[in-house]
Amino acid sequence: MTGALTDIRVIEMGTLLAGPFCGQQLADHGAEVIKIEPPVTGDPMRAWGQEKSDGKSLWWPVVGRGKKSVTINLREPAGQDLVRRLVAGADVLLENFRPGTLEKWGLAPEELRALNPRLIVTRVSGYGQTGPYAAQPGFGAIGEALGGIRYTTGDPGSLPSRTGISIGDTLTAMFATIGTLGAIHARQRTGQGQVVDAALYESVLAVMESLLTEYHVAGFIRERTGSIIPNIAPANAYPTRDGNLHLISGNQDTVWRRLAEAMGRPELGTDPRYATHHARGDNQLELDELIAQWTATLDTAELHRLLNEHSVPNGQMYRAPEMLLDDHFAAREAIAWVDSPDFGAIPMQNVVPKLSGTPGSINWSGPMLGEHNDEVLGGILGLDTDSLEQLRSRGIIG
Repeated sequence: MTGALTDIRVIEMGTLLAGPFCGQQLADHGAEVIKIEPPVTGDPMRAWGQEKSDGKSLWWPVVGRGKKSVTINLREPAGQDLVRRLVAGADVLLENFRPGTLEKWGLAPEELRALNPRLIVTRVSGYGQTGPYAAQPGFGAIGEALGGIRYTTGDPGSLPSRTGISIGDTLTAMFATIGTLGAIHARQRTGQGQVVDAALYESVLAVMESLLTEYHVAGFIRERTGSIIPNIAPANAYPTRDGNLHLISGNQDTVWRRLAEAMGRPELGTDPRYATHHARGDNQLELDELIAQWTATLDTAELHRLLNEHSVPNGQMYRAPEMLLDDHFAAREAIAWVDSPDFGAIPMQNVVPKLSGTPGSINWSGPMLGEHNDEVLGGILGLDTDSLEQLRSRGIIG
């Protein structure tokens, strides 16, 4: 195990994506993440996403990577007691159940912190732990709707679109990770743990830039704008001769002049219609058409080379095939190849960000259900073989 968090033990409870993606990030940076799953079924992520013909999920190896799987029936008092014993020696308890669930099971944060005052309880939910909506069910899509990103995503002539990934869940997981790390740092000063309350809708709201201020001060409501940012030009995807789309971002005055040089039309750089930020915004559609006519005469590789020579930010819109073939991805080790018991060596995104002194690592892909029962319950809690067999026979640990 390598990384900045190798001295941190996390008990991950919860399913699907928002909580588990937070656990994935902590595991990537070295934390010992013990994932508690329901016996028999496990986390639904084991079956979600694109599947092979045998029904095994291709999502689980990523979101479950680096974790230790332990099966415990949390609805049974004996299972709840196992959690208390694990929490007594843990740094973090991570959960994303509906608010009130831990309390119903006798695992309220104040009760757990009475056992372990240094414990940090990271709670992920749709609407947060307080407020009139707290008890309502809230998945990532609902958080995206309330937080504002759904309304502003897509083409203005169509219904609001999703981003193509579960952005509400992953944003919340990232903020939960930030909060957890902040609480770990604060504990160094105070010796005390605390509760980290990460809500889906608030995490989306947090990245909505000046949306609220624009409305309050100027009465402006952001609408869907498709592939452009209104009045920021040029910054769009443009067609190439070989059938690709290429992103060009030349919306700074000096960059625009370099783009005009690359186009072989340096006079456009000082043309009053395009010379300034506001002028380009006023003539955005006309400017996009002009650039598209030029890019359509060039193959992608030629366009990329020419724009780089003139220091104009640009890039092809990659899919997985392009990522796997890219020299820069390879040089940076942005993609890791990890052994999977189900699929052999498989590619997945590597640990982010890169730390020079304590780099993280992917130690294994998503584990088999209950793979670490004996290691954790026997090794950490000290349960002997007979005790484990009794728990299995009663359905407590599967």
